[in-house]
Amino acid sequence: MTDTLSAPHALAPQTGPVPQKLKRSIGVVGGTLLTLSCVTPASTLFVVVPDLFSSVGTFTWLTIAIGSLLCIGVAFCYSELGTLIPSAGGEYAIVSTLAGRLAGWLVFVLSLLVVMIVPPVIAMGTADYLAPLVHVPAPLAGAGVMLLATLAGLLDLRANAWITGIFLVLEVIAAGVVAVLGFAHSEHGTGTLVHGAVASGEGGAHAAVTAGLVISGLAIALFITQGFSTAVYLSEELENPRRNVARTVLATLAISTAVILVPVIAITMGAPDLATLTNGDISGMIAAWSNSAVGTFISLCVALAIINAGIVMVIQNSRVLFASARDKAWPEPVNNALARLGRFGSPWVATLVVGVPGAALCFVNLDTLYGVTGVSVTGMYLLVAVAALFSRRGAHRDIPAWRMPLWPVVPLLLIAVLGYVLYMQDTEYLLWTGGITAVATLYWLFYLRPRQDTRWLVSIPEDAQA
Repeated sequence: MTDTLSAPHALAPQTGPVPQKLKRSIGVVGGTLLTLSCVTPASTLFVVVPDLFSSVGTFTWLTIAIGSLLCIGVAFCYSELGTLIPSAGGEYAIVSTLAGRLAGWLVFVLSLLVVMIVPPVIAMGTADYLAPLVHVPAPLAGAGVMLLATLAGLLDLRANAWITGIFLVLEVIAAGVVAVLGFAHSEHGTGTLVHGAVASGEGGAHAAVTAGLVISGLAIALFITQGFSTAVYLSEELENPRRNVARTVLATLAISTAVILVPVIAITMGAPDLATLTNGDISGMIAAWSNSAVGTFISLCVALAIINAGIVMVIQNSRVLFASARDKAWPEPVNNALARLGRFGSPWVATLVVGVPGAALCFVNLDTLYGVTGVSVTGMYLLVAVAALFSRRGAHRDIPAWRMPLWPVVPLLLIAVLGYVLYMQDTEYLLWTGGITAVATLYWLFYLRPRQDTRWLVSIPEDAQA
């Protein structure tokens, strides 16, 4: 790897205005609320988890549990690197500083791919959960959620922390109700959790869940809890980031894992049969376990959870674009526009650039995007783990930061496991992600690298280095 920065100094542009800095306005509680809202446990449970039920059946809980264990190692890497290099650029600022500018650029592209695709995909799920009250086509519902999230993203971050916190309480209540109902209607006991089976064909046939299927499902499992990385994107706006970034990352992972995994176990035990579980119709199971009033309450809570996720994802994504413009990733007119801050201290142009195209994407067929997102998240985590191997060399060794236990064993194990998870993914998803990465590499070779003195100057706010 080349062009590695020798120390975590801000790389000030050679010409042009002084880069703008975001305002530190939230503590660990506000940061945890925003980060948990990006994980959005309830919408993940109702929108993403059914895909795992269809592929790994009764071993969905096990796949998520293994993914969460892997995420502990990933969270250690994020906690150390996020406190060492607290920047709104998140992963790309970290990897650029520690492992080289090209590696950082590729991480930026992978993260941008994830954060631009996921919000509209999840937003379209709102239509299903508004159905008890009103029938709205999924694209229109998704576009409305994205526009609403864009308007909220223009506000002060502290205000958004309170808004998302209220929504988060409702979705945790919904997940809790699902868990209670599932356990109360358990028909199979814990035995169903230890026999991996998935419905196969018609007539009640079923097939055993192999280790290969579980490993393939880990990419989606990593995606289910991946929102804890939002704490790193918010590190420029967290008070005392050296302490609060690690606390926010680890607390978010622990809470989100519990909020998602417990209901998944309850649903697995409470499903009337394997075919119903594999179909992933969680709303239908809730209706069978309770009554229409409870079902409507749960549906509305999930709809609010999706809106909540949209708000936080727009906030996160706009910070990524803001940081990339501040770091001169684009032609100068684009950089100047994306780096503008509004009256509330938010990057308003970057927020619009994220939200409005997101609304438009709701009208596009996105059938393969869960797979592409899973590959992108896995690849991004892999490069972050590589960067963690360089976090204690040279000047970085003496910078005050939270330090992970069992270094360098943790990042080395992550590299091996995540590499194997990528190997097990569907070729189509690997080709899509690889093609986008190849185009990004060409942009690096023909535009960024020849202008390395004035472009892709990864910066770290001065007060974060003190």
